[in-house]
Amino acid sequence: MFGFIAKRITIKKIVMGNREKLAVIWSSRDKDVAEKVVLMYTQGAKMKGWFSEVVLIVWGPSTKLLAEDGELQEKVKGLMKSGVKVQACSVCAGEYGVAEDLEKFGLEVIPMGEPLTGYLKEDWKVLSF
Repeated sequence: MFGFIAKRITIKKIVMGNREKLAVIWSSRDKDVAEKVVLMYTQGAKMKGWFSEVVLIVWGPSTKLLAEDGELQEKVKGLMKSGVKVQACSVCAGEYGVAEDLEKFGLEVIPMGEPLTGYLKEDWKVLSF
C-alpha cells in the first residue's frame, strides 16, 4: 500500500513539471496597474506559497516608472526581501536612461531575452501586465 502512495506522489511531481514556478512580466507604465495588480499578485504568489519560485521581470516602460517612483521601489524591496527574484531588462533600462538607477536600487539588470526564453522553455507559468 505504501509503495502505491509513493509512486503516485512521484508521478504527480513528474506531471506537474514547473507549474510551481512563476515569471511575472511587468511592462506597464501605469502606476495603478503596478500597485493594484502586478506587485499585489506577485507578493501573494510568493508569500501565500501559490508558487515555490517567483521572478518579477521589469521590462519596457516599467523600468522608467520604477526608477522614478520611490513608493514602488519600497514595494519592490519588500518583494525582494520575501524571496521574489527581481530582474530588469538592461536594453529597456538603457533606452530609458535608468539602468544605473535600477542597479543602485539593487536589481539584477541584464539582457532579458535569453533568461525569458529559458523560463518559457522550462515551462514556467508566465503572466504579463
